[in-house]
Amino acid sequence: MKVFISADIEGVTGLVSWSQCGGNNSKCYDFSFAREMMTHDVNAAIRGARQAGASEILVRDAHGNSKSLLVSQLEGPVTLCSGTGHSVIQGMMTGLDQSFDAAMLIGYHAKAGTKRAIMEHTLTGGIHRLKLNGIEYGEMGLSAFAAGDLGVPIVCVSSDQAGCDEAANLIEGTSTAVTKIPLSRYSGKLLDPAQTAARIEHAANRGVQNRGSIFPKKWKGECVLEVEYNRTEMTDNATKYHRLEQIDGYTLKGTYPSFEEAHRAIWNMLALESGGLSAHD
Repeated sequence: MKVFISADIEGVTGLVSWSQCGGNNSKCYDFSFAREMMTHDVNAAIRGARQAGASEILVRDAHGNSKSLLVSQLEGPVTLCSGTGHSVIQGMMTGLDQSFDAAMLIGYHAKAGTKRAIMEHTLTGGIHRLKLNGIEYGEMGLSAFAAGDLGVPIVCVSSDQAGCDEAANLIEGTSTAVTKIPLSRYSGKLLDPAQTAARIEHAANRGVQNRGSIFPKKWKGECVLEVEYNRTEMTDNATKYHRLEQIDGYTLKGTYPSFEEAHRAIWNMLALESGGLSAHD
């Protein structure tokens, strides 16, 4: 049995701010700790999946430049999909294909605008809202639909309480593991690593065992994409991607025949909009 794990960082054990998990630079003084905790949570998911019968596990490092997980500390045998420069079609689910029996989202976070959710955002700090057919989605939604296109169910999600609530509403029957209780965007009640490891391991085990009763999140019909940025120069840069209409200074809209094509557009937009930040940040 094959299991796929997509791992982000903001929802993992012990983290509450960008200074911990933003990346490997002078502003993120605690990034080494964040990498350890991200690897800690993924290892718990690996153990749970293996206990449920997984014989092959592929882990996708889906945070930032995709070089956060410590491959030397992963509990093998596993394969790590790391780094950038890959096809943008699958985004955070890069490496997943139809041969997998189940997928997990570990260390994910709530979508942009979620009330009292630790480091809530959608893909980048520049996106205020992302809508598909008029409904707001975050990274969990995009990853769930990307997996659903391939017929793979999302069987387990770990996040803070707000993220787990989002996952439960989005994916019927998925197992969730709460790693922390939010108090505000940058504060929360942190559970100790031993406790979160046990929670994630249990949720992963249960999710893989119940995979037959968790249906893939399949998108049906055309997909109307709306992305609202919070800076107009980001919108200007993202308009370079074809088949997008600029609605106002902040909002782009496009209609696509499938989720796959809309998802591809999102990741191409992100690649283009980053130029709006580089001039000042």
